[in-house]
Amino acid sequence: MTDYASLRLLPLLVLLGLLFFLPGQNVLAADAVSSEVSAEVSDTQISAEAVMQQFAGDYEEAPERRIEAKRKHEILFIMGVSLLILLFLTGGLGVAMVVFDKDVFVAHLICAGLSLTLAAAHAATSIAWFWPF
Repeated sequence: MTDYASLRLLPLLVLLGLLFFLPGQNVLAADAVSSEVSAEVSDTQISAEAVMQQFAGDYEEAPERRIEAKRKHEILFIMGVSLLILLFLTGGLGVAMVVFDKDVFVAHLICAGLSLTLAAAHAATSIAWFWPF
């Protein structure tokens, strides 16, 4: 019976050992590598800054891929109207379930999922296109 009890506790002991053993490995590794890495850090920071400046700066898009601001507003307006329709439909189905005792739960869930997805897409698109104004 004691063998069975010790086997049941073995995974717990291994996990506790890893919990206390692994965080100390970062300190040991940092001390051993710090002298080698310190020479390379300045070169890495310079190249990382240059890369970030390329992403942050203005870049030219191909003319065939450029979308004008008016068209972007139209797309977001269509997405917004569709989102409002889906929200009203979801609310209407919810009211129909509760007040009128209709069996429309699956349709209500589908409309709610589509509403959430379209809301996330609308938010992401508007942030991607118009964040810096």
